[in-house]
Amino acid sequence: MPLPVALGLRANRTLQSIHSIPPKPDTIPDNTMDNPAPALSVVLPALNEEATIGECIRKIRTVFADLGIEGEIIIADSSDDRTAAIARDLGATVVRPEKRGYGNAYLAGLACARGRYIVIGDADDTYDFLEIPKLLGPLDAGADMVLGSRLRGEIRPGAMPALHRYVGNPFLTWLLNRVFGIRISDAHTGFRAFRREALRRLNLKTGGMEFASEMIIEAAKANLRIDEVPITYSARVAPSKLDSFSDGWRHVRFMLLYRPIPFITVPGLLFALFGFFLMVIFLLKGSVETSFIHSFILAALFFVGGLQALFAGINIAVYSAVQGYGEAGPFVSRLMNYHSLEWELLAGILLMAAGGLVGLGIVREWAASGFGSLFQIANAVWALALFLAGMQVVFSGIFTSMVLLKRGENGE
Repeated sequence: MPLPVALGLRANRTLQSIHSIPPKPDTIPDNTMDNPAPALSVVLPALNEEATIGECIRKIRTVFADLGIEGEIIIADSSDDRTAAIARDLGATVVRPEKRGYGNAYLAGLACARGRYIVIGDADDTYDFLEIPKLLGPLDAGADMVLGSRLRGEIRPGAMPALHRYVGNPFLTWLLNRVFGIRISDAHTGFRAFRREALRRLNLKTGGMEFASEMIIEAAKANLRIDEVPITYSARVAPSKLDSFSDGWRHVRFMLLYRPIPFITVPGLLFALFGFFLMVIFLLKGSVETSFIHSFILAALFFVGGLQALFAGINIAVYSAVQGYGEAGPFVSRLMNYHSLEWELLAGILLMAAGGLVGLGIVREWAASGFGSLFQIANAVWALALFLAGMQVVFSGIFTSMVLLKRGENGE
């Protein structure tokens, strides 16, 4: 079916729906009597896209005309070329984010969006904005957010590197689905639509590429209904600005910020317990230096390394809760009390003291032998492991207390 005909068939249903949504007060600039809110806002971040911005705006204008609705186009522009001038000449609203960054651009653009439905997409013409009605359909049917899935749609030759298509994007999407209990096929698509009231429920604040993950994570936390539709994805005209490994790591890091306990703290605890009990077993068997020394040292590495991961996860969880990303569970909430931190510092000092006592025992044995040859490898490993464990506990408590200073915790 030709696209104009398809758009026409969708127009009545979509128009009826988006005109029937009552506006609600929120922190996003709302309409006035002299300047009523449009039915649809389209927000595009732009960084030196003068070659494609005009075509994107023309396609969006075509959709507005085909649907018979009033719409607005907002370009969040950080360019130093003619992108902003071209967009203004074509009737788009141009805003200048205070800082560069994918998320910063969207935060600036969305703050100005007044439409009852909002569509976002890249200004490089990789997404076909003539397919906007595809995203509006599920919103009509009750969805809160709609993602345009490239992996379920058509990826044209040269549009997506094989590393992204078959490795990076599927892995990051699987991880996001696994961690946050959702079921989507393309977590990093930039072509999305959502209801304006749904936007008010998302605590969006990330300034970088993590914004793409943050939006879906916040939607999952808010129990929003997320649907997907297949879309067409085309090759860029200008060179890509993405850095595959750097941007991929940033998404993984951001997901861990929300869920550090199951992915860092729990594995760390298991490794630490495994290493500690192995050390005790070898100690009880005796003759560590002659029979089990290498296994004993490996067990000590498991113990110390596991503790490092354990406290790193706890520190991330505290930071995440203070900054408003994740929610502090009962265990983390207890640690975020200054009285608990005092006990943590005491435990760390006691572990350091225990390691120091074992070390002093080695020195005493050495002195008793006339400072001759020394064969105290097992005790030396115990002293080192206990002392390092104590240091980790102490510095973890200090870090947590410093993070809590920002929100004025006083232990009351």
